[in-house]
Amino acid sequence: MSDPAQVLDALRRAGESPCSGEALSEVLGVSRAQVWKHVETLRGRGYVIAGEPGGGYRLASVPDRLYAEELRHGLQTRWLGCEIHHFDSLDSTNREAADRARRGAPHGAVVLAEGQTAGRGRLGRSFFSPPYLNLYHSIVLRPALTLAEAPGVILAAGLAVAESVAAEVGDSRDVEIKWPNDVLLGGLKTSGILMELAAEATRVGFLVLGIGVNLNVDREAFPADFRAQASSVASHCGRRVDRVAFTRRLWVTLEGVLDVHADRGFEALRPRFASFFRMAGRPVRVADVGGAETAGIAAGVDGDGALLVDDAAGRRHRLLAGDVTVQKEAAPS
Repeated sequence: MSDPAQVLDALRRAGESPCSGEALSEVLGVSRAQVWKHVETLRGRGYVIAGEPGGGYRLASVPDRLYAEELRHGLQTRWLGCEIHHFDSLDSTNREAADRARRGAPHGAVVLAEGQTAGRGRLGRSFFSPPYLNLYHSIVLRPALTLAEAPGVILAAGLAVAESVAAEVGDSRDVEIKWPNDVLLGGLKTSGILMELAAEATRVGFLVLGIGVNLNVDREAFPADFRAQASSVASHCGRRVDRVAFTRRLWVTLEGVLDVHADRGFEALRPRFASFFRMAGRPVRVADVGGAETAGIAAGVDGDGALLVDDAAGRRHRLLAGDVTVQKEAAPS
């Protein structure tokens, strides 16, 4: 039984050489009418397939879409992306991925959407998700972790995003991780990460790791109340980002850091994380979910991913969660 993806693969392999309907039908074991239907399906999805009677078919261009067929082409991961579920629009990729995880979706299954109508960030915030410009996706993970070890996953994910953004812009100096889950580019937010989990006693049942990266949205398109704090990779670089290539690179990097975290914990990733952590020595204020605040100087990140903050009395606080505000330093008198 053939499908359009097999026709697409055959056209890719042929390159600039046209493939006749007869040759495709023989390779796929279907009728030429079925080949034509597959070609029309691909055209309907935005693939430009040149073809003339008697001249065969040729793949002229591919659409700017995060289709599973595009992401799998050249993907070099072992388990991340074992299933790829693509949607034109969703309310939230995290919600969809969590539903699939509860129904048994495997470790590494991915839910992507070209746009979200109710994208979510941490602490109930919304995530601006215009269609066909950025990357919005959620990954089902089934790690062998205790609940105490789970927070390190979100920091590991932040590291993977930071390294991928740095590779895209060609310079890591402008890329920063704002603990615990934001990646900044030129001091402006370009990515957010949301992790949700289901527990089994003291261990993690599954995690849903939601990652959104602003790739090609124009900074001027952000809502007015968010524009001063956010940007995109394209706005920073002055050129359009290949979303498929970026996503494949991110998945390879993310799979690698998650494998390290699973084997040796966050401590093994801490030196790489520290290279993007520029909060050390800066005054911060951290609010927990109950509203209590801790103020002081950020001293670094501990081996389990806890933020270290030294208060005015010289006490060191270990914070495993919270909303961080980096305070402006007082101007010298």
